[in-house]
Amino acid sequence: MQLVIPLSKRGEPLYRQVYRGLRQAILAGTFRAGEKLPATRELADELGISRTVVLLAYEQLVAEGFSEGRGGSGTYVPAGLSGGVGGVGRPKKSERAAKLHLSRYGSTVDAVGSSVDFPGRRSVPMRYDFAYGGRGDVDNFPFQMWRRILLRHARKAPIRQLDYGVAAGSLALREAISVHLRRSRAVICDASQVIVVNGSQQALDLIARVLIERGDAVAVEDPQYQGTREVLRAAGARLLAVPVDRDGLRPDALPKNARVAFVTPSHQFPTGAILPLAQRVALLDWAGRKDAVVVEDDYDGEFRYEGQPLESLQGLDSEGRVIYVGTFSRTIFSALRIGYLIAPKSLVAAFTAAKWLCDRHTATLEQETLAEFISTGMYERHLRRIRRRNTAHRAALLDAIREYLGGRVEVAGDGAGTHVVLWPVDKRVAEDAVIRSAAGRGVGVYGIAGYFLGRASRAGLMLGYSRMNEQQIREGIRLLGEAFGGLGQN
Repeated sequence: MQLVIPLSKRGEPLYRQVYRGLRQAILAGTFRAGEKLPATRELADELGISRTVVLLAYEQLVAEGFSEGRGGSGTYVPAGLSGGVGGVGRPKKSERAAKLHLSRYGSTVDAVGSSVDFPGRRSVPMRYDFAYGGRGDVDNFPFQMWRRILLRHARKAPIRQLDYGVAAGSLALREAISVHLRRSRAVICDASQVIVVNGSQQALDLIARVLIERGDAVAVEDPQYQGTREVLRAAGARLLAVPVDRDGLRPDALPKNARVAFVTPSHQFPTGAILPLAQRVALLDWAGRKDAVVVEDDYDGEFRYEGQPLESLQGLDSEGRVIYVGTFSRTIFSALRIGYLIAPKSLVAAFTAAKWLCDRHTATLEQETLAEFISTGMYERHLRRIRRRNTAHRAALLDAIREYLGGRVEVAGDGAGTHVVLWPVDKRVAEDAVIRSAAGRGVGVYGIAGYFLGRASRAGLMLGYSRMNEQQIREGIRLLGEAFGGLGQN
């Protein structure tokens, strides 16, 4: 153990300074009863003093009962020493804690500390939990293959690779991501535009830092992803709500003075709407007229079940106004914490520098492992398995909803992603009442009200279906039907 004992050449003798430092460490609990003190030779080397000085200090400790020598073993704190000797106790901490002042950013995030990450984990696990969060299908992920690749990279990595990495990310991973996105999402980019980040949440935070000044007007979907909303609030942005209908964000309702618009066009979060091509073009036209930036959060664009996938906004952008954000949390596993943003070439330098200032770079070995996982085709094979599984889950969910809920709800958002939204037909139905009634039957469903900027326009329930099998989904919906019936709704 390295022990810090401040020494001064002025004042009392060195041995007394060492003695007081050790005595204080014993009283403060740094060395507990029965623990061994550092060897005198080692402590002398650490402090840069003569061993004789340390020996004198130890003799004083023994003489006062703060330590005891054991022949051939060393010097120890006596087993009976607790709370001090001779009325000398441990130093007491001040009962009045200092009042520390927060920055505006700190005050903002402190105010939302209890609400971020909602709905979070339930204190009582639900037997049928329709959780929808950004979690990959960990039960079916090929972890054995992943471990083999990771271990091989760990064993063969040259020493220089274990130093700080490139801020923008591993070149191998950036190339793999750009190739995959060009093929699967029609994103037009090369490796130089890819910035590897610690999940899409960091991408949103970097975008806010680089592009938004306090007081800037920013357009957001209403309802919208809470992680985006709170990042923007912490940055001091002035949020302008743009209503969402069954087709997603309404371009005709976009504000006149927003500098940036944050959108989820491929599967609007949380309503699940898919923005049609005409509205995508209208959104880009608005950005061009207003000299604005569009942030496209494609959080689950890999999953679509009906028709041909629509081209990404970024692929339609001819002026370099779209920043594309993606993540591997939903397709691999969320603990991996690897996402990416595709920046217009004019912004690459700024985002790379912001990433470096934030945390230097994302973990190197995991990046190299993911690069091989993608480039060898294993990632695409894994995606095909997930799509087949999700397709079966979706079919079971929709069938069960038709059977057990019938005309009591409208289903939305089932064309893509891994969750749907149920809108109760009876406007008198209260979200909280349904959630409580369902929870009483062991079913976890989640309200949509918390995602609106203001008061929710109607009650809605979000149901994720990627984490349960078909039998569990069917039974969960049957019980949800009972929950609706228990509220006395027709």
